[in-house]
Amino acid sequence: MSLVGNWQREAAKFAPGLRVYAHHGAGRPHGDQLAERLAAADLVVTTYGTATRDIDELAEYSWHRVVLDEAQVVKNSLSASAKAVRRLRAEHRIALTGTPMENRLSELWSVMDFLNPGVLGTSERFRHRFAIPVERHGDTDAAQRLRQITRPYLLRRLKTDRDIVDDLPEKIEIIQDYRLTSEQASLYRTVVDDMLEKIAGADGIKRRGTVLAAMAKLKQVCNHPAQLLHDGSPIGRRSGKVIRLEEVLAELLAEGDRALCFTQFTEFAEMLVPHLSARFDQEVLYLHGGTSRARRDEMVQRFQSGDGPSIFLLSLKAGGTGLNLTAANHVLHLDRWWNPAVENQATDRAFRIGQRRNVQVRKFVCAGTLEERIDQMIASKRDLADLVISDGEGWLTELSTRELRELLALGEEAIGE
Repeated sequence: MSLVGNWQREAAKFAPGLRVYAHHGAGRPHGDQLAERLAAADLVVTTYGTATRDIDELAEYSWHRVVLDEAQVVKNSLSASAKAVRRLRAEHRIALTGTPMENRLSELWSVMDFLNPGVLGTSERFRHRFAIPVERHGDTDAAQRLRQITRPYLLRRLKTDRDIVDDLPEKIEIIQDYRLTSEQASLYRTVVDDMLEKIAGADGIKRRGTVLAAMAKLKQVCNHPAQLLHDGSPIGRRSGKVIRLEEVLAELLAEGDRALCFTQFTEFAEMLVPHLSARFDQEVLYLHGGTSRARRDEMVQRFQSGDGPSIFLLSLKAGGTGLNLTAANHVLHLDRWWNPAVENQATDRAFRIGQRRNVQVRKFVCAGTLEERIDQMIASKRDLADLVISDGEGWLTELSTRELRELLALGEEAIGE
């Protein structure tokens, strides 16, 4: 929903002669009224959700061009959104995305099948010809064949290519180290011990569910004890991560800089907003999935104007795509999302065309904990990541009990007190 207002602003800036109609909201027209609105528009902007709900009407029209922004939304060919956009009739089709594939090659097939139906064969043929050889066996010949087929349809523009963008500054990535408090360490060990006890005699879905639940709890522990306990207790100085966050923000605010802070947990964000606001005596903007479109647009405009608050807290899912937030030159990932493509997309809210300063990206990682060990695992898989990235945390559930114990055991270096 954030992108609807973004496209309207971009159109007004770069193509002010276009008549733009935003097809969205409970009061949007249907039937003859919709036909009148479309006839009077050059550019129609809508969301995937709205297009899916209204596809029976929208599919009746012949469009000159259909553009999918953030096209990874239709990566699952069986999803309602993917099925809906395939029904749209258009002379030209374009897909825009920074991550044409986040988890598996079938996602690339889904986007390509929207653009040029049949160019990669059926999904089953694609799976046997490319997905299985590349993902399971690292078949470089199959990967090369796939690149040859898709190359004529792809325009890949790297922001680091000076021939394309000669004025984009550098992106500096930093692992932001911190240590757990003794309270966090105690809770961390309790979660691990409880998980190992529960999976001792479990298997299948029950075992996988227990492991995933433990992963989520360990992330919460690393954020703040109150997030795990859900008891509404004060933040205080009980979290090493929050203490280090305050130190980092104090330094960058003293320099007159501005920061985007991403977290995947709304509960953690809701704890931080009043705490950071009181700590730095200023308003802290907060965008999440429940934020109205009008409120999102207003927050983005205030932040981009340079006169508004200097700290913008965002939900990774709600604020990680589409937004232009180049007023920030710092991006802080407070908790790790184990798919690097998702984190990179969020980082690119600030590191994008229009940015004039170097962008510092800090990823909070506590040594001796799950955060550090999975960060190392992801780094070791970088070669394969260009072809396929592991599906979130799912692969962790397949580790043996011994491997899980080694992965999750709390190291002495994790504790700061």
